[in-house]
Amino acid sequence: MTLHDDATLVLKGYAPEQGAGDQAALRQAYLDHLAQHDDGMWKACRAGHVTASALVIDPEREKVLLTLHRKLRMWLQMGGHCEPQDATLEAAALREATEESGITGLTLLPGGPVRLDRHPIPSPCNWHLDVQYAALAPAGAAERISDESLELRWFGYGDVPEVADASVVRLLEATRSRL
Repeated sequence: MTLHDDATLVLKGYAPEQGAGDQAALRQAYLDHLAQHDDGMWKACRAGHVTASALVIDPEREKVLLTLHRKLRMWLQMGGHCEPQDATLEAAALREATEESGITGLTLLPGGPVRLDRHPIPSPCNWHLDVQYAALAPAGAAERISDESLELRWFGYGDVPEVADASVVRLLEATRSRL
């Protein structure tokens, strides 16, 4: 099975909760995109491409780890482009979260993606069709900054709206409903 096939299956199985706003429409837009673009998983697809991310949660489930993205200069969850070695969207999200947080032993929350978020990105990427997961850090986890970040910081749930944009806040809210 290809990553494209896995993404299609994951999205077909994604059932947004009642009152989840535009999630059903985004799900269909992602599926349409993949049906129209064989390269829709890869950065080379100029019409946009599927990405994978994960919101990292501390073991006590009281804080989230955000990265101050080097290029975008925004506090975001960990995530990014899928790579050829990623067998699944879950694997891509976990790889990205591990690489960007420096934390080994992360585990994704069960139940598949937490949210979908489509957002414009500076050229040449144009659009990210992000499939968002949540990951739990193990006890004693120590973060380590990557080349993609200016800073990593743990934020209490109530502090996230003060530093991050609305998409991160929506991801946090959706994640908390699963904890």
